[in-house]
Amino acid sequence: MEQKQSQQPSAAFIAASWAALFIGVIAFLIGLWNADMELNEKGYYFTVLMFGLFSAISLQKAVRDQMEGIPVTNIYHGLAWFSTLLSIVLLTVGLWNAEMTKSEKGFYAMSFVLSLFAAIAVQKNTRDVKARQNKE
Repeated sequence: MEQKQSQQPSAAFIAASWAALFIGVIAFLIGLWNADMELNEKGYYFTVLMFGLFSAISLQKAVRDQMEGIPVTNIYHGLAWFSTLLSIVLLTVGLWNAEMTKSEKGFYAMSFVLSLFAAIAVQKNTRDVKARQNKE
């Protein structure tokens, strides 16, 4: 049986992942700051972003744990998937019903997706670096 070797991600990939995370989150927050909407709407979008980031990282960890043979309960794994999908649905419903231009809606959607993807990449890189350090 072939043994898995964890490869350390390159410094460029680590930097690109962190940059994408900061760009996505900061762009989303600047958009909220400058948006002409009620404070409760801004709070909704901020909460959806934070919920999405947490759930995406949690999902990545649960999937990776299962791949590495670390026990993960089915309920936790299912909740991680559900939470991630729910955050996307909540953003979609919010944007669908928002009184914004299509370009504004697209901006929020793209910065949200970029942030989720980058959060997953940062968590993966952090885990890979830590695993490599533990082997050495």
